[in-house]
Amino acid sequence: HLTLVPYISSAGELKTKPTQHSVKELQSVGIQPDILLCRCDREIPINERRKIARFCNVREAAVIPAYDVDNIYQVPISYHQYGLDNEVLHHFGLQAQDPDLRPWDEICNTIRNPEGEVTIGIVGKYIQLPDAYKSLTEALTHGGIANKVRVKLEWIASDALEKEGDVSEILSKLDAIMVPGGFGERGAEGKIAAARYARENKVPYFGICFGMQMAVLEAARNLAGLKDASSSEFGPTKTPLVGLMTEWSKDGGSVERRSDEDDLGGTMRLGNYECKLVDGSRARDIYASETVLERHRHRYEVNVNFMAQLEEKGLKFSGLSPDGRLPEIVEYPDHPWFIGVQFHPELRSRPLDPHPLFVSYIKAAKERSRLV
Repeated sequence: HLTLVPYISSAGELKTKPTQHSVKELQSVGIQPDILLCRCDREIPINERRKIARFCNVREAAVIPAYDVDNIYQVPISYHQYGLDNEVLHHFGLQAQDPDLRPWDEICNTIRNPEGEVTIGIVGKYIQLPDAYKSLTEALTHGGIANKVRVKLEWIASDALEKEGDVSEILSKLDAIMVPGGFGERGAEGKIAAARYARENKVPYFGICFGMQMAVLEAARNLAGLKDASSSEFGPTKTPLVGLMTEWSKDGGSVERRSDEDDLGGTMRLGNYECKLVDGSRARDIYASETVLERHRHRYEVNVNFMAQLEEKGLKFSGLSPDGRLPEIVEYPDHPWFIGVQFHPELRSRPLDPHPLFVSYIKAAKERSRLV
């Protein structure tokens, strides 16, 4: 049971009453907690822990301090230090070896003592709610840990870039640019401008889902000469570089079909799908695999009919669905690091197992930070 042990500054003491009252309310509905996690911003003296145990009818060892820590990866170390894992094992009558927390110690040490810092600009339309990009920012942190650098985030409103005459005033201070997923036309031109700046100025660029689509639109307009290239998501267009997926293969060989007239509800391409990587591509080198399985969440897709035209101008399609109909990854071979992916690699990244794309991306940002 998670409770609060607040410190009352005017009285200069910790108060255990909130914890006692919380447990009393739990007992009133017939639930007796076996372990108490006591949230507090400072040390809870042993006498206060004994008091909580006595009045809440739990073992003293089962009163576990849950102190504030400097980073989230310190939490498992802190809980082990105060015996939470042992109490859980005791409750269930289990035995286990002491956990090896050295990898977590190394992560925390890297966070506290980084070898450098990189600045990543996230060009998005929901930046007023950073939690909308929570899995993305965590994956960037994982990439930073793998490269022993601190990742500093600069939140850039994509619609604000549309109003800028010279986007370099905002983007030139960045070590890398990221354009994450999103929906709708608002801010799209700002994301296209960010992709163009990254391409022309050799700034590492990572486009995810919508961010890949905007990079393709930028290439179509400014390299392939398709000035009216657009997405059917924004409305009718004569040159649909990005369009609604009408058919794709699922696991087991079944086929999913959609039409422009279908209700949008439940029409996304969701879940794990296989992607085949092109030999000699940067994506193939990063993954060190011929095929990968990645999680998807989208209903619009880059139009494969324009692939040859775009590849002729330098944009390489380095990942495709097994049937070759759905582009999954694009990149510029002559760029330090420019990759767009239709899937969401951030959903597969873990602190002890960072996603290889994020590791490689932050490495490129680290190298750029030392050049400028």
